Amino acid sequence: NGCKGIFLINHDFPYPQFIPLICNIRERFPQLWLGVNFLGITGHIAFPILGTLKSKGIMVDAYWADDARINEKLAIDKQIEAKEILNVKTNSGWDGLYFGGTAFKKQRKVEVEDYSLAASIASDYMDIVTTSGVATGQAPNLSKVKIFRKACKSTPLALASGTTRKNASIYASYVDIFMVATGINIKGDFYNIETKALRELINIINK
Repeated sequence: NGCKGIFLINHDFPYPQFIPLICNIRERFPQLWLGVNFLGITGHIAFPILGTLKSKGIMVDAYWADDARINEKLAIDKQIEAKEILNVKTNSGWDGLYFGGTAFKKQRKVEVEDYSLAASIASDYMDIVTTSGVATGQAPNLSKVKIFRKACKSTPLALASGTTRKNASIYASYVDIFMVATGINIKGDFYNIETKALRELINIINK
């Protein structure tokens, strides 16, 4: 339906069981833009896995972490965890795009007044700053997205919750990447996407 790429997520099982599925999808669809989200772990663990997959010829284009370990209470040069994760990425041999969750759903709460600083710091530690509403399927306030857009400057910004056919055009001027599932799922079905809804959303975004 014209989707630019997909992310695979291990919602119901631990990440070691996820790896064979990633390999299978890549083998079946060698040209597909493919990202992954390992739930419950950070880049400390994920990047070496991705490096190992790459060494075996299984290339993953992007990794999305729900928590990029940005701490807006510390100076930009004191981001110890974020810096360690970036070093692990560099040493892993994997060179895909890093989507890092910042002021992200179900993680440590970031106060509204700290959004700008959090986004600004994040821009130095990842390829795509990634934020969300307060929960899966819930859109963020437009004011949050505007703050992130300004603070990220030239770093791309992804929105990872709450996008629907009704609100996508509202965010489109501020967001580079939409990561959508719930907003286009079959009603009452968490796992399957409604084809018509996906096609309509893509048409709205591409206007």
